[in-house]
Amino acid sequence: MSTANALPLWQPDPERIARARITEFQSWAARHHGAPAEGGYAALHRWSVEELETFWAAVAQWFDVRFSTPPDRVLADRSMPGARWFPGATLNYAEHALRAAADRPDAPALLHVDETHEPRPVTWAELSRQVGSLAAELRALGVRPGDRVSGYLPNVPQAVVAFLATAAVGGVWTSCAPDFGARSVLDRFQQVEPVVLFTVDGYRYGGKEHDRRDVVAELRRELPTLRAVVHIPLLGTDAPDGALDWSALTSAGTEPVFDQVPFDHPLWVLYSSGTTGLPKAIVQSQGGILLEHLKQLGLHCDLGPDDRFFWYTSTGWMMWNFLVSGLLTGTTIVLYDGSPGYPDTAAQWRIAERTGATLYGTSAAYVMACRKAGVHPARDFDLSAVQCVATTGSPLPPDGFQWLHDEVRDDLWIASVSGGTDVCSCFAGAVPTLPVYVGELQAACLGTDLQSWDPAGRPLTDEVGELVVTNPMPSMPVHFWNDPDGSRYHDSYFDVYPGVWRHGDWITVTSRGSVIIHGRSDSTLNRQGVRMGSADIYEAVERLPEIRESLVIGIEQPDGGYWMPLFVHLAPGATLDDALLDRIKRTIRRELSPRHVPDEVIEVPGIPHTLTGKRIEVPVKRLLQGTPLEKAVNPGSIDNLDLLAFYEDLARKRA
Repeated sequence: MSTANALPLWQPDPERIARARITEFQSWAARHHGAPAEGGYAALHRWSVEELETFWAAVAQWFDVRFSTPPDRVLADRSMPGARWFPGATLNYAEHALRAAADRPDAPALLHVDETHEPRPVTWAELSRQVGSLAAELRALGVRPGDRVSGYLPNVPQAVVAFLATAAVGGVWTSCAPDFGARSVLDRFQQVEPVVLFTVDGYRYGGKEHDRRDVVAELRRELPTLRAVVHIPLLGTDAPDGALDWSALTSAGTEPVFDQVPFDHPLWVLYSSGTTGLPKAIVQSQGGILLEHLKQLGLHCDLGPDDRFFWYTSTGWMMWNFLVSGLLTGTTIVLYDGSPGYPDTAAQWRIAERTGATLYGTSAAYVMACRKAGVHPARDFDLSAVQCVATTGSPLPPDGFQWLHDEVRDDLWIASVSGGTDVCSCFAGAVPTLPVYVGELQAACLGTDLQSWDPAGRPLTDEVGELVVTNPMPSMPVHFWNDPDGSRYHDSYFDVYPGVWRHGDWITVTSRGSVIIHGRSDSTLNRQGVRMGSADIYEAVERLPEIRESLVIGIEQPDGGYWMPLFVHLAPGATLDDALLDRIKRTIRRELSPRHVPDEVIEVPGIPHTLTGKRIEVPVKRLLQGTPLEKAVNPGSIDNLDLLAFYEDLARKRA
C-alpha cells in the first residue's frame, strides 16, 4: 500500500484545533510540566514517550484524578512485563465514573436504545442511586474486594449499573453477551470463578425474542462458586428459583460508597478470542484503565460533558468497556441493544441521528456493508451533530474513508483506530488536531511508543514491520488469570523481542507519523520473503460487488513451495465464472502487485468469524495444514462452526 498520499482527505480548521481539549492540555502541560509549547502533536507525542513519568503525572493532574492515598512515584519499575504504576496510590474507578452526578444530576448519563430506535434516558442522579443501592446489596451478599462478579447481559443500562457497583466495592467485573452459548461463557467464567452472576432471561435481536433461560440454568449448574444469581427480566419472565430480583436490589435511595483500592487492583477480566485454545483471561487495573481511558477519551476522542458517545458494541467486546468509560469525561453514552442492521442496513445511522451522537463508532465492516448496500446517511438522516465517525475491528479500507467523506459530510473527522483487548485501548488512531489521509490512522497515541520493527528489532519507516510498543502503558495487563508464573503472559507478547511488546500486527509507520495496519502478523502472507497484509487483499477484492466477503491464507508446503488460496463468499446471484475469476485477479494485480494474486480462488459457503466478528485466519490455516478441527480451533469461539467443515474437507482432498 502506498504511503505517498499527497493531500489529506480532511483537515481540521484553525478554530477546531484551538478548541480541541488536546490543544488546551498541551498549553497547560507546557506551563506546568515542561511539555513543548510549539511543534503541535508530533512534539507533544515525542515528549509523552521520552518523559513518560512526567506525561502520566500530567494526565492524572489534568483530569483531577482523586488519589485517596497519593502515590510514592509514577513508575516504580519500567520493565515489561511487570511495570509498576503509581505504587502506594489508592483510588476507585467508579467514583470517577459517577462524578458528574454531583454537578449535573438531571442530565442524561445513559441513553438506552433498543430495536424500536427510541432513546430512553437514565440521568446521572438515577444512575448514581442505582449503583449505590446495588453496591450496598453486593456488600450484604459478602462480595469483597477481589471477588469476581459476572454478567451474562446485553448492552443495557443494567449492565452498566452492575459493572459500576462491582467496581465500587472493589470487585472484579467480567461479562459475556447473551448470544454466546453456554460453552463459550463457561470457557471464560469458569477460569475466574465468579461469586455473583447477573443474567437476563433473554434478549431481542433482529426483531425476534431469544429465550436464554436454559443457558442460564446450565451456567448456574456449572459455576459452583456462585453465591447469588440476579435475574433481570428483559423478556418479562419471573425469576427462577433461588435467583434474586434486580428491582429489589436497586430500589433503595443509597448514596454510593467507594472502596479505595490500590492503583493496580483488578478492575475487570477481558478475554482473547480463544480461537485456538481457552481464551486468555486478561486482567487490567482500576488505576491503569482510569488513566488510559481518560487520556484516550478526553484527549484523543475530544469527549466532554456536552458530547454524546455512541459505539456499536456488545458486552462481550472490549469496546463496551471503552464505551462505558465515556462516563469518566462526563459524557452521555449511548447503549444500543439490538441488531446492527435491523430493520435495515441504515439502522446505526438512524440511532446516531435520534441520540444526537457527536462521536459515532462502528466497525469497518459495517461501513463497507453500507457502501455496498447503497446507504446514503446524510441524505436520509440529520447527522449534523456527528463530529467524528470512528471505526475499528479491522482496517478501514480507502474506499471506506472516501465513502464516509462523500456520503456523510466532507467536513467529517474520520478516525480509524487500532488497539486491542490486551490493553483495552488504542495504540494508534484519533487525533482531533491532525489531518486525515485515506487509508491511514492519524498517529500513534500519547504515551505509546509505537514502532514498526524488522525481525532484527530495527525500527522501520515507510516499510511493513511488526507492531511493537517499547515502553509500558498503564492499561497493559497486570497479569493473566491462572498464570501464576506469568509464562503465558510473557509468551503472548514478549517472546520475540525481549522486554518489548509485540502485538501481532503488521504495520507501516509513515514518514509523516501516520500508521497503516496490514493485518495480523501471525497469519502473515510471505511470498519469496516479501511480507504482505491480508487486509490489503480484502480491501481490493471486496470492492467488487459480487464478493460479499473473503479470506486469504498462505501456507508453507513440505516441498518448500507456498500455496496462497483466496476464499470468496459471493453476493446473492453472483457466480464464480471465468469472467469473475479474471476480474478478481486483475483487480488484485492492479491495486496491489502480481505477488498478491492468489494461487487459487475458491468459492465458500461463508467466512467464519470469532464471536466478536473478526475473520479467523490462523485456525483456517491450521485446518488446511491438516490439524484436526478439535485441535485447530476452540469450537465455542466461532460464530458458525459448520462453516469450518468446508475447510476441513478441502484439507482432506488436498492430502
